[in-house]
Amino acid sequence: MVMGVSIFAVVVMVFVNFVLISSVVVDPYSAALMGLKSKLIDGSNNLQNWVLPSFQNGENSHKKISACAWSGITCSENASKVTALDLSHMNLSGSLSGQHLKALTDLTNLNLSDNSFSGSLPVEIFNLTKLTALDISRNNFNKAFPSGISSLKFLVVLDAFSNSFSGPLPLEATEIESLKVLNLAGSYFEGPIPSAYGSFKNLEFIHLAGNSLSGTIPPELGYLKKLTHMEIGYNSYSGSLPWQLGDMGGLQYLDIAGANLSGPIPDHLCNLTRLQSMFLFRNFLSGPVPSCFGGMISLVNLDVSDNLISGSIPDSFANLRNLKLLSLMYNDMGGSVSETIAELPQLETLLLWNNYFYGRLPRKLGRNGKLKYVDVSTNRFNGSIPPDICLGGVLMKLILFSNNFTGGLSPALANCSSLVRLRLEDNSFSGEIPWRFSTHLDISYVDLSRNRLSGGIPNDLNQASKLEYFNVSWNPDLSGGVPLKTWSMPMMQNFSASSCNISGQLPPFMSCKSVSVIELNGNSLSGELPNDVGNCEALKSFNLANNKLSGEIPDELASLPVLRLLDLSHNELKGSIPGMFGSSSSLISLNLSFNDVAGSIPPGKIFETMDQSAFIGNPKLCGAPLQSCSNSKKNLSGFKLGNKRSEKVTWALLLSAGVVLFVVMAVLGILYVYRERKEQWKMVAFSGLPIFKANDILRSFSYTEAVDRAPPLSTSVCKAVLPTGITVLVKKIEWDAKRKGVMSEFITKMGNARHKNLARLLGFCSNNCIAYLLYDYLPNGNLDEKMRMKGDSAILTWPTKQKIVIGIAKGLCYLHHDCHPAIPHGDLKARNIVFDDNMELYLAGFGLKTLLHMDGDLLSQMLSRNSSACTGEIDNIMKEEIFGDVYSFGEILFEILTNGRMRTSRGSTQNKAKETILKEIYDENEVGSNDAMRGEIKMVLEVALLCTKSRSCDRPTMEVALKLLSGLKPRRNSSDFEP
Repeated sequence: MVMGVSIFAVVVMVFVNFVLISSVVVDPYSAALMGLKSKLIDGSNNLQNWVLPSFQNGENSHKKISACAWSGITCSENASKVTALDLSHMNLSGSLSGQHLKALTDLTNLNLSDNSFSGSLPVEIFNLTKLTALDISRNNFNKAFPSGISSLKFLVVLDAFSNSFSGPLPLEATEIESLKVLNLAGSYFEGPIPSAYGSFKNLEFIHLAGNSLSGTIPPELGYLKKLTHMEIGYNSYSGSLPWQLGDMGGLQYLDIAGANLSGPIPDHLCNLTRLQSMFLFRNFLSGPVPSCFGGMISLVNLDVSDNLISGSIPDSFANLRNLKLLSLMYNDMGGSVSETIAELPQLETLLLWNNYFYGRLPRKLGRNGKLKYVDVSTNRFNGSIPPDICLGGVLMKLILFSNNFTGGLSPALANCSSLVRLRLEDNSFSGEIPWRFSTHLDISYVDLSRNRLSGGIPNDLNQASKLEYFNVSWNPDLSGGVPLKTWSMPMMQNFSASSCNISGQLPPFMSCKSVSVIELNGNSLSGELPNDVGNCEALKSFNLANNKLSGEIPDELASLPVLRLLDLSHNELKGSIPGMFGSSSSLISLNLSFNDVAGSIPPGKIFETMDQSAFIGNPKLCGAPLQSCSNSKKNLSGFKLGNKRSEKVTWALLLSAGVVLFVVMAVLGILYVYRERKEQWKMVAFSGLPIFKANDILRSFSYTEAVDRAPPLSTSVCKAVLPTGITVLVKKIEWDAKRKGVMSEFITKMGNARHKNLARLLGFCSNNCIAYLLYDYLPNGNLDEKMRMKGDSAILTWPTKQKIVIGIAKGLCYLHHDCHPAIPHGDLKARNIVFDDNMELYLAGFGLKTLLHMDGDLLSQMLSRNSSACTGEIDNIMKEEIFGDVYSFGEILFEILTNGRMRTSRGSTQNKAKETILKEIYDENEVGSNDAMRGEIKMVLEVALLCTKSRSCDRPTMEVALKLLSGLKPRRNSSDFEP
């Protein structure tokens, strides 16, 4: 008994000593950081060296901090305090533990930026009273900004850019006298800018852009005497630009773009003599540009585009000797452009498009040698191109379309090797194209259409190795032929030379890899269509109408995998129609009219949807939709059903085949069920779903069925109630064992995508054959249904439509630009825009198309590469999918604008002026004389038109589209809901 007690005493002593030693070894800082780590999801294992060393005999003293050797940790010189914690760019996610953060009482710098932290910002951070810099930018912190920040008396930098905060701007921040940098941009802060924001004593930088702020801009901001940088645009204020902003004598950068401001530009802003950049674009500012702007001699960038500004360019602008950017585009300005503009020594960018300027461009334009970008399109300019416009050899973009320019193309352009983009269409240029394309190695876009050019297409066109778009259509005297190696150009996507009097034969298509659009209609091309056209695997649109082509239609043409539009009408083609056209999954329009094609029209879905106009003018052609063919009595199997004996043989064969098929299917079914019973089910849960076992999930689908086999869901989508009472939407997908791993990984990427406008993927339950994806159940219908509702439906009001447009754009922008790798939605349509009980808007079904249709190797490549390193086939596929989303977004904008009446700019809007379309949309939305609403609708229509451009490279990214739309501000009333 004594022996037992002694042993027990020894054990207790050893345990006590272990505890005492541990308390010495693990200092409080390291313990707090280890606790913080335990709450985080470290997707890239960046905190792998956050481990406690093992010490013998208590060799570590309490004054030595283990964490000082860890990544992201900075300690004092004697390693007795943790003074900085930098977790930026570490791919961390989850919720932060305020309990552990508050223990780091000596922190002066806390940087959590560029991660995926979510939930509320821990209020315990405000206990770290020694902080001088707090950076929580580029995360997903949500809810209202917590109170208590005024306790950070020494704070100099507060950066909360790009989160999901809501509610008002934090007023307490004004109590921090030391604050110099305040960045609260890119969230969902709402309400007015507090007038107290003019009371900051030392503030030098303020950024509030890209929120949902409203009200008038407080004139008190003019009291910020030390401010050098102000960005408060991309909100929806009311009223005018306060003249008091001109009192901020130290201001160097001012951006209030996309802010719904109206009225004139105050002359008092001319007092900002240190101002280097002024951005006031995309507002409703009116009146002339103040002449006193010429006294702001420090100006480098001036952009007042996309307003209602009138008048001419002030002569005083001759004094702006530091000006590099002058953007006055998309206004109501007019008059001539003075030579003094050309004499500005630093001018690099001149943007005047879509105004009413007239006369000649300044003859000295470009003589300063620094001109890079010129866009004066859609004005009334005449005369010739300034001879020295590329004198400095740095001109990259020259955009002159839709003017009245005449004369030959400037010899200066012939040797302008810096050109990347050239648009001279819709003018009256004449003469030959004087360029040697061998010197234009960087040019990617050339449009010379709708002019009076002659002399043919230069034969060295193929030397422009980066050329993607080339258009010389509607130059009726151009003549010549198609250069021999045109189709082998490595980057060429669009080649258009319609109605140019081109003759000769089509060059061979041997190396045709990238071309997607060929337009050669309305010429005099002859000879046969080359059989090697089958090499053009990227070809989507092929128009050879109104030529003199002969021979048969190649079978290879019918096998092109992505061909959508084919027009061979008004030629001399003969032979039969290739049967493969009927099985094409991509073809939507085929025109073979007025040829000499013979035989019967093949069966196939594409032909069933076409009318006679696609086939008329071919006397020897028959079959639907033309007259029936005389030999149409043939049986599908080739048997002639002329007697009872042959009919009996046919039916006997068909019956035998059916029996064999039934037996095979029965055997396969038994093997399938047997295999399923052998497979293990696995459950993966994401944030927001309690921990369930696979059996729990499977029983929810069918309580009476055994869980060792797939539940008998009658459709691929159904509703289920989980054991805790959570209702989920279930989507069933099938996969094979080879793709299971990579598909599971992609589903995990989808599940980790969290945004206020995305339907949450909560988890998935799977075996080797099937996966059941569990989504939040959102019961309140979809956009398609609500647009079809009549009467007093709130969905039809313009303020509600604004919210929907911005919500869709933000969700899609998150998928494209904040997920790595990007996740294409793939099936964006009104039915996949759904609402919950509170009428919050969510994008549903994102990523499923990529998941189901991309093969395993490509999916694996996509997951293994980041967005900046993505190359090759996967890069091209992803780009196409992403820009397909942008097109679908444009279609949805048309639906929203027209209450579901139209999806694109085609159809009922074809050949209509934009003003006519706008009038119809104004009437449909009962705008009346509300100028602000008219401007908002016009903005949405402009974005819709951009997003539905036929060439994907002409469409904006969702980041740009959202920026264009960010001037929309939902106006609230009691009947509105919040999508």
